[in-house]
Order: sequence, then C-alpha cells, then structure tokens
Amino acid sequence: MSLSDIFPIDQWNFNTQSILNALSEEDYDFLISKQGVQKYQKGEVIFKEGMVPSGIYFIHKGKIKKYKIGLAGKEQIIYVANKNELIGYHAVLSQERYPDSAATLEESVLTFIPKEDFLSILNQSPAFANRLLKALSHEYSVLTNSISIFSQGTAAERLAIALILIREKSKIETPEGEETIINISRSDLANMAGLAKENVIRLLREFKSEGIIRTEGRKIWVKDIAKLVSRSNYK
Repeated sequence: MSLSDIFPIDQWNFNTQSILNALSEEDYDFLISKQGVQKYQKGEVIFKEGMVPSGIYFIHKGKIKKYKIGLAGKEQIIYVANKNELIGYHAVLSQERYPDSAATLEESVLTFIPKEDFLSILNQSPAFANRLLKALSHEYSVLTNSISIFSQGTAAERLAIALILIREKSKIETPEGEETIINISRSDLANMAGLAKENVIRLLREFKSEGIIRTEGRKIWVKDIAKLVSRSNYK
C-alpha cells in the first residue's frame, strides 16, 4: 500500500528536485558540477536568519532543517530538505536577507552556488524559471496546510504528521528493500511538530504501545503507516 493512497503527502511535502530536471546537461554542469563540495558535521549552521545571501546551496547528501527562532528562543522547524534539493534561493530571488536559518540534522555534503551563477541560469533557461515558479507556488500551499495543523491540530495529530513527513524524507537515502529509519533527535522532532519535548516522548511511548512504531535510542521505525495516518486525523 502506497502512502499516497491513504494520505495526501503532496499537500504536505515540497521539494526542489524537479526544478533541476529542467536544466540541460550543460547548465547542470555549470550550476552544480563545476562548484566544489563541502562537508558539514551534524548540527552545523549553514546560514542564519538576517544574513545577506551570497548564493544558494545544493544538497548532495544529508538532511537540512530550515527553522526560525521565536521570541522565547524556541526553535520552530519549517521544513526539512534533503538529497538533490536546493535551499537559500528565496532570499536570492527577493534580494532580501535570509528569512530563516538552516542547519544540518546529520552529516551532510553540500555545494555552494554563487548567486550570480544561479541568476544567470535562471535568466537563460525559461524551463528552469517556470519549474521554480511552480515550486514556489506549491510551497505556499504546503505552508498554509502547516499553519492550519499547528493552530488547530492536537498534539498527537501534529506529531503523527511530523513522523509521516520525516519518514518520507528518510526514504530517499534508504537502500531498496531496506526498512526506512527515522533518525532524529527528540528535540528536533518536537520542533517539527511545534510541541514540548516531554510531550513528544510521552506520545512516542503511546504510539509504541499501539504498535504504530518501534524505537531504539533516537531511531524510529514506522510499523503501521495506516494507523499513523489515522492518528493524524487528516481529512
């Protein structure tokens, strides 16, 4: 049974992988291959809210959280990007400072793309520009759904959706035939769901007792995706 058969994952998940598919081989090489790669350790900050952008980033490996810090100093994770996605392009396109921060959730490998190169390809490739415009429009719909669940959903519903989303992201680098592992700290999971860490720990125990998940340290396996979707109560 596919997740899309029981849960509208596209309404909650956006990525930029399809944008790069619009590039010719020559443009892709110019934008990605000619640049160097840089390794980042887990928890390393890539850029901070308020910084002036000098380019964007392409993710070769790993997961990156985009987040904002509230007035009380609490972190809210807005989105998790992973392999083959771009981050940081909103600020370059708007010619404004970064509206959020980005840091690694795990060891990652990224390529930095100077904004001049990104804008050059954007100006000369209508197909690339069109894909990017569609992606930005879809992102707005996804963020609208997120605001709705965070303002109205129960703690269990919010955690269930966060687990569904991070599981979907974790599938990308899972070898075929192997079980998908969600490897995330309880703090980051709480920041994704907009909950206190203590509530997340309590709800994970509850989900575990119901046979929805199993855990080992910080690792989580979803054993019954249908039950998890039911817990999300999303119609």
